[in-house]
Amino acid sequence: MQNMPNKIIVNTRFLTQPITGVQRFALELCNRLPNRLEGKRIVFVCPKLLKSNKEKINFKVSEIGKFEGNLWEQIDLPFYLKRNGNPLLINLVGIGPVFYSNKITTLHDLAFKHFPEWFSWSFQKSYNLMIPKSLRHSRYIVTVSEYVKLDIHKTYNIDLSKIKVIHNATSNKFKNLNLIRENIILTVSSIEPRKNLSRIITAFKSLDTDYKLIIVGKKNSSFADTELGGVEDSNIIFTGYLTDEELIELYNKARIFIYASLFEGFGIPPLEAQACGCSCIVSRITCLPEIYKDSVTYCDPLDVGSIRVALNNLILDKNKRQELQQKGFKNIERFSWNYSAEKLRNLIEIDMQ
Repeated sequence: MQNMPNKIIVNTRFLTQPITGVQRFALELCNRLPNRLEGKRIVFVCPKLLKSNKEKINFKVSEIGKFEGNLWEQIDLPFYLKRNGNPLLINLVGIGPVFYSNKITTLHDLAFKHFPEWFSWSFQKSYNLMIPKSLRHSRYIVTVSEYVKLDIHKTYNIDLSKIKVIHNATSNKFKNLNLIRENIILTVSSIEPRKNLSRIITAFKSLDTDYKLIIVGKKNSSFADTELGGVEDSNIIFTGYLTDEELIELYNKARIFIYASLFEGFGIPPLEAQACGCSCIVSRITCLPEIYKDSVTYCDPLDVGSIRVALNNLILDKNKRQELQQKGFKNIERFSWNYSAEKLRNLIEIDMQ
């Protein structure tokens, strides 16, 4: 253990959580990190990891400490780092140990800052209190789009040179299976206020169509409660959480995917839908035009009428759906987990020089 300064530590507390967007980012990058960088061994540490996530990793994890959650991250992890020579820490999800300075921190977006009402009281209070301190005690900050990079810079007055963009991507599992498409409008997200599901449901119910609206996702305790109308409609189906295999099949059966979110740092689900050959509607807000360019149809997420028109136009226009399908295949080529992992490796190497 005396040689710990010759190691790099990766915080994998995310393995104690269900794998959604931010955890997916961390998981895909960790799976692509080498065993050693610049002669230093990479060590992955976490509290007791979630049993269901063990099969998703190809790296060895050391379970340390006695606490869980934030207490583990703020007490057990800093103590472990200090005891082992204060090595470089890579933090890919969440707050990270606030006052530990030899670290690279990842921040996916600032929704908690701009829209605290979307989150549980405890979540937004802890993030608004601790994130600014953690960022200022970081060597570099990683984020997932140029939009968020500028937002961090403007909000916290952090030098742009300290903030690095490493994009999300899609797993190779998400691909077009050439299944027969059905009259399905699909949306995939947590059941939370910023995903704007109530307006999607209202817009859908105003359509004269035989399509079904399928909503994939579940509630998360980090977010404020979301009241949704229309659940009594037989053409609106809530599936809850699905496995990747179940989700890929749905992406391949749906004709239209809609993501009318009110705020995003990147927005992975439309990229997954594009990989599976599903034409997409997304909001014209925050980072989404940067990520999706002309490969989607855009809507105003605050305007139910705009969402309705976008849905109706794609339902009626088969040629437009086919055009967006081809543009979607080209768009996903801009993003690769291998390339993103290479950017992270390069950043770590630069930091160690």
